[in-house]
Amino acid sequence: MLLEILLAIVLLWDGYFFINYLLSLLEPYKTRRWVPFVSILIPAYNEGETIAESIKSALSQDYPDFEVIVIDDGSEDNTFEKATSLKDPRVRVFKKTHEGKARALNFGLSKAKGEIIVTTDADSILSPNALKSLVERFYSPEVVGVGGQVRVLGESFLERAQDVEHLRIAMFRRAKELEDLSVAPGPLSAFRREALKQIGGFIESEVEDYATTKELKKLGKVLYAPKARVYTRMPKTLPELWRQRKRWFLGDLKHLGGGLEKEIFFLLLGDFVALLDILVPVLLLLTGNFDLLLLFLSYEVLTLLIPTVVEGGSLLNALLFPVFLWFWALFYLFLHIYGYLRMLFGNLNGKI
Repeated sequence: MLLEILLAIVLLWDGYFFINYLLSLLEPYKTRRWVPFVSILIPAYNEGETIAESIKSALSQDYPDFEVIVIDDGSEDNTFEKATSLKDPRVRVFKKTHEGKARALNFGLSKAKGEIIVTTDADSILSPNALKSLVERFYSPEVVGVGGQVRVLGESFLERAQDVEHLRIAMFRRAKELEDLSVAPGPLSAFRREALKQIGGFIESEVEDYATTKELKKLGKVLYAPKARVYTRMPKTLPELWRQRKRWFLGDLKHLGGGLEKEIFFLLLGDFVALLDILVPVLLLLTGNFDLLLLFLSYEVLTLLIPTVVEGGSLLNALLFPVFLWFWALFYLFLHIYGYLRMLFGNLNGKI
């Protein structure tokens, strides 16, 4: 009986967000037709292999009036040469000493002419309608920022797992954060230039996108634009993934608040469900409850299959979702325990 109750908790948790996602698809969200001049900022550090493709995707936007500003943050490879090799009057390339992403963005901000500032990464590819989809969400003066949907490039297990993770994030944001986004993601976001100036520019932090979003929300609203998509590269090995997510999570713990996704109660509740995601399928298998195990697996596949069709993605990923779900539950449970222990002992800033 206890196992059935635990399974019900998992199904209800996932079902709550899945149903809210489906309901959100039935309701149109607010937009506004306008075409302000836009500055696309692309900070780059040792991105010689990908910077040209990133710039080309920015130049291919279905939007009439924009510029692209590339900030080479003291790269030691051929990033600057690759960027300057693309001859287009809309592109300006600058090189500065290496000081980190936030300062590179602020340098770009000082050179930008746009009323709207869009940020993307040098290893990311913008969808052709990304700019238009971001800009139209500034439907009133109180909207100071808009974040897009991040998806992951690649075919390896880890890359597929990360794309599934970001599709789930997109579901959550469409369902619960359409009008109040927790974090405008670094790979694709847009901001009112004047709002950025009022907070002193992009905030220097391990998680500059989250820290900047939190400050901007003191001035107005930060929204989600589901149709604005960017395809980015993510870690290909487990050690790289751990280092990246450790940096993100420890940075988040320094800036708790600013939205449901970043509240400590929500984090702890999510960790409890993650523990159930790990234990329930294993216990169902060990106790021979194959009917309930099949129910669990089918239900989880369904909750990703429909978003995959709506948002785009791999059907194979949807079919393998229970495997990815188990992996992420285990990964994040260990990561969060690690982070909570660091916070408990006052060591969020220390190195390991």
